[in-house]
Parts: sequence; C-alpha cells; structure tokens
Amino acid sequence: MKLTIAVDGPAGAGKSTIAKIISEKFNMMYINTGAMYRSVALFAMRQNLTSEDGEGLCVLINSLEMHFDKNRIIVNGEDVSEQIIQPEISKKVSEFAAVKEVREHLLKQQQEMAKKYNVIMDGRDIGTAVLKDAFIKFYLIASAEERALRRYKELMEKGIDVEFESILEDINKRDYVDSHRELNPLRKASDAIEIDTSKLSIDEVVLFMSEHIENKMKEYNLTVN
Repeated sequence: MKLTIAVDGPAGAGKSTIAKIISEKFNMMYINTGAMYRSVALFAMRQNLTSEDGEGLCVLINSLEMHFDKNRIIVNGEDVSEQIIQPEISKKVSEFAAVKEVREHLLKQQQEMAKKYNVIMDGRDIGTAVLKDAFIKFYLIASAEERALRRYKELMEKGIDVEFESILEDINKRDYVDSHRELNPLRKASDAIEIDTSKLSIDEVVLFMSEHIENKMKEYNLTVN
C-alpha cells in the first residue's frame, strides 16, 4: 500500500512550505502540482500561447518533460523554480490551469507518480480529483489578507519588487477563478481535515498534521521505507 497524502487549499495558504517539511519527515516524495501548472504557464507565455489556444497547449504540454529534484522543478532539463514564482506567472496561471486539456494531461502525470512512490501532493484538486482515495487529506485555508502578506514577504525577500495591494488583488482573482472553473474546481473534499493556518506557525501546522498522519498509520499498521 502506497502512502498518499493530499493537501489542498487556495493560493498562499502554506501548502507547499508545509508539504515539503512533511515529505522529509515521513520520507515521501513531494509533488508540487502548482509548480507544474505554473511551468505550463511559463512555457506557454514564452511561446505567446493564450489559454484559449487549446490545440497549441496540447502540443506544448506533450513536449514538456517534468520532474522534481530536491523540491525543485525541472522542465526539459531546465530548473524553472525561480521563474515560475514571478508575479507575471501568478497573474496568468489560473487561466491556464482552467484549460481542460492542461488539467487532464497533468492529472494523468500526477496519478502515475502516486502509483510509483509514497507521495505528498499539494494543489487545488488533489483530494477531489487527482487522489480521490488518498490515505489522508488536508485542506488548508487562511484569510486572503494573510495569504497576500505571506506572498508579499516571500517575493520581497527574493528581491522582487511588488505592491501588497496588487498581490491581494491577484489572490482574490485566483480564488474566484479556481473555485468557479468548470473542471475540478477548488473545493474541500468531504473527508478532508480542514486547518485554518491564519494564526498558526509553520511548526504548529506541521505538528498537527504529523499527529494525524502518525495516528492513522498506526491504525492501519503502515510504515514508510
């Protein structure tokens, strides 16, 4: 039995940061599905493709070989981890992520990864679409203002000059697009454990999640090698 952990929630709720820590703690592969969608957006924008060009996007995504190396995403041999967090990508990623062909293609890739490895996967539709039968599911939330502040601090620390109000606007727009798209919209799985991270530290969230994972592993007598 493979150990599969689904972590869903809106942008900036802390999914990636926390999932990375959990992956190391439980010796699992971390798969950042958001980075995969951002990579599609990056390469589409490089080729001047729009989200309306379904045919062009099909050709594009079939040409992309993605894998993770120590939590960094490599696409066609190029480490694009820093490029995909740029504000221009954040503004457009939800548009590309809403395209049926893009979601179907990446969903298959993500499911194949979960068949081969013990994985913790974060995104918008992991517990509801990608890993419907995940061993355990979490749904992280936080206020839009708190999430925008986190992203603002992250980008400023990386030397990227941004305005808080602009980030907050992008966060609210992404929330709307992600939760209203026709295919696999952002929503909490009925069996997911919801955690409001607004006033919790990273360590507190990790401890809370770890206890749930450990208790369920004991219940099923499951170990991770």
